[in-house]
Amino acid sequence: MNRRTLGAVLVTAMTATVLMAVPATASQGVSTPGLSGRYPVGTREVHAVDPGRADPWVPQRRRELMLTVSYPAARAGGPRAPWLPSGVAAAFTQLAASPEFLGLPAGTVDWTSVRRRAVLDAAPARGRWPVVLFSPGFAGPREFYADKVDDLASRGYVVVSMSHTFESAAVQFPDGRVEYGRADVGNGADKKKAIDTRVADTRFVLDRLADLSFADTSRIGMAGHSYGGYTTGETMVVDRRVKAGVNIDGALGHGVGQYLPGRVVTEGLDRPFLLFGGDDVDPVTGRELEHSHVDRDLDPSWADFWATQRGWKRDLHLDRSTHFSFTDLQFIVPQVRAHLPAGAQERVIGTVNPTRSVAAQRDYLAGFFDLHLKGWDRHLFAGSSPCHPDTRLIP
Repeated sequence: MNRRTLGAVLVTAMTATVLMAVPATASQGVSTPGLSGRYPVGTREVHAVDPGRADPWVPQRRRELMLTVSYPAARAGGPRAPWLPSGVAAAFTQLAASPEFLGLPAGTVDWTSVRRRAVLDAAPARGRWPVVLFSPGFAGPREFYADKVDDLASRGYVVVSMSHTFESAAVQFPDGRVEYGRADVGNGADKKKAIDTRVADTRFVLDRLADLSFADTSRIGMAGHSYGGYTTGETMVVDRRVKAGVNIDGALGHGVGQYLPGRVVTEGLDRPFLLFGGDDVDPVTGRELEHSHVDRDLDPSWADFWATQRGWKRDLHLDRSTHFSFTDLQFIVPQVRAHLPAGAQERVIGTVNPTRSVAAQRDYLAGFFDLHLKGWDRHLFAGSSPCHPDTRLIP
């Protein structure tokens, strides 16, 4: 699955046919992996409205966001949170059925029945915990990254994931209203508006963190996938409250048909930043490409950022992966493989071992923030010997 078509696939498939009837024949169960950390996890949904900002996509309305806050819980047990709310589940059913994407027959899975590992509205554990913000890919719902969010919370973090309304393909609000994406991934002006809006969204959320009594706002990190990785870098340029950042397989620019690097590339950062890349295939030649700072063919922004970055930096690679390997599809697709067209799994999530991939992503993400927010060095980033068999540190 080519990273350059990610936003287009999501927007087209999730918004064009969401009103189609779905046969009530779901029988395939899907489960989420158990948590790897020592803490049980609680979660809550937050509807946040910025009274001082008009929505850039719908100017007659105030900017509103949906957030998921996950955190170490005081005790285990209780009703587990749904992976997708009903409106987003209906949209995802159509996305998954798209021949461009999975080709999973509609009705194969009742996505509203899939449960995260986090418990709804559980009491938080005592203490104040470092915070990590999470931003999804262009048009991507925040729900697609539940495993990363919940597992990081199980390792002692408050994790706040954001949906960027009217760019995210579908955002459901507490009154049941679903707002669909309006941003065009192929339009340069929309791409620029999207990154500016995302940075403003993130800074608004940073202002709201004081409302969480269990959040240690002196220790804040941020991570994001695809355009969310770009959002992380651009936010760090203008807001020093974010102490460390991770870009998961995202170009650091907003150009459409031209190279327009962001400020994080042209100016660099003086704080820690991790690049975590996957593989891709050239849509014209079929040549395999590596997303790294040493291969400019796929994305020159990583190489240019590497030259300007003044703070701690590492380039970590997940072999035999794809862009979607860094989403919850990494563990979902293998569970529904029997219902997919031949080759769909490999096209969407690559040939990396799914279980090892999830473990590596969890470990390196937590290890990065352990090092830079907690001062705990687990020696995951030292030397050239990988701690997981599918990963490489690229010098």
